[in-house]
Amino acid sequence: MSLSPSRVFAELNAVRPPDQTSPTMGRAVVVGGSVAGLLAARVLSDHADSVVIIDRDDPQVAGARPGVPQGTQLHALLPGGFLQLERLFPGFRDAALARGAVEAPPEARRNYLDGRPKVVVPDDADSLAGSRPLLEGLIRQQVLRLPNVKTITARATGLVFDGAAVTGVRCEVAGVTGVETGDLVVDAMGRSSRLSDWLEQAGWERPATRRMTVHLNYATALFRRPEVTPATTVVLALHTPRMAMDVAGAAFFAIEDGRWMAMMAGYGNDRPGRTPEDFVRRLREQFPPEFGEVADQEMLGDVQTYHHADSRRRDFHALKRFPAGLVSVGDAVASFNPVYGQGMTSAALHAACLSTYLRSNPDPRTPARHFLALQQVVVDAAWSISTSADLALPHVDGPYPRGYRISSWASRQIIEATVTDVATARRFNEVVSMREHPRSLARPGVLLGALRANRRAR
Repeated sequence: MSLSPSRVFAELNAVRPPDQTSPTMGRAVVVGGSVAGLLAARVLSDHADSVVIIDRDDPQVAGARPGVPQGTQLHALLPGGFLQLERLFPGFRDAALARGAVEAPPEARRNYLDGRPKVVVPDDADSLAGSRPLLEGLIRQQVLRLPNVKTITARATGLVFDGAAVTGVRCEVAGVTGVETGDLVVDAMGRSSRLSDWLEQAGWERPATRRMTVHLNYATALFRRPEVTPATTVVLALHTPRMAMDVAGAAFFAIEDGRWMAMMAGYGNDRPGRTPEDFVRRLREQFPPEFGEVADQEMLGDVQTYHHADSRRRDFHALKRFPAGLVSVGDAVASFNPVYGQGMTSAALHAACLSTYLRSNPDPRTPARHFLALQQVVVDAAWSISTSADLALPHVDGPYPRGYRISSWASRQIIEATVTDVATARRFNEVVSMREHPRSLARPGVLLGALRANRRAR
């Protein structure tokens, strides 16, 4: 099914929950209590009599979940994701602020490229700054308040089939095996999803998995924040490969409980900030002065490190045969270089795909092809944003898409222009925040405007 990517993005970013619930199925099962799983459950609550979430982690336990090893790292909620969350949970912004999240309007966000400050886009969308445990905990609380949603702490072990349809999930609790039946099963098991194995074991084709090796190493540390309401709440600084720096980028956010959360990232053998001394030194020496001001504050706790080997995607949409009653969302479908902060926002857009699909009155006895087609547009967009940037890294050797040299040259011109030109920066921000499809940057007028801005700057 071929869809207009720009039209799909426009429709998904306009999706709102129905005014009234209209159940079209009896029971839905979500495997995985991640952000993607919780958002899928929120959408399903409008269309199912009951929704059950199966997860190995106890949903009542606060803080970073054991099943999310990167949960202590810095996470970005892009404006596109913030928009979706506010629609799914009216009042989400105010609830997050009440818990200590910090507002991040355009004037409070600062971006640097190779040490040069980028222009502020005054009418850009607002966002929030907060730790992943805070944001995920608030989403979980909002979902579990829904009267038709419940959770089961269990380990999912396989699918149940009835002919060409999935009808449930096998799960295990304290050594006892049972089955949770459902009219629709949603895989939200993350990067380590076992859905491909389960399909193959049941005689179905497993999806092709594409990978791009990036070998990203990143480290996060917390610092005391003396200002209650700092003028700048989010600062990002990226180094392009031509800078030949051992740290590819850094960022710091104002988060709850009077803290700064700072992150540095490097590739290959560059492992930034493994000790407090190294972390502080690099913040001071390799980044703009604001980073040194954060580094001068008291560090709270240890430096937390994480390694991200590759970006990967599973192409469920390309399977010729796919069972009815089954979809997959979030990192279980595609996970990207976390430097670009696409994870939570992609999950929110997958939920918008699910909402759009369910409101089309689909036949539950047939595969969810329309959902897969919508989701493919979102995955293609996020994959294009992250991998096109990763291909410029010296240690990444492809695969290169057709026309890569021309497209990479055009991308460099546009990124260069975001430093000085508000119009180009506005269009670029709409794409990287996943409010617009990347093809909007391919319009001749955008590139021409960027070339003019770069000539003026020179």
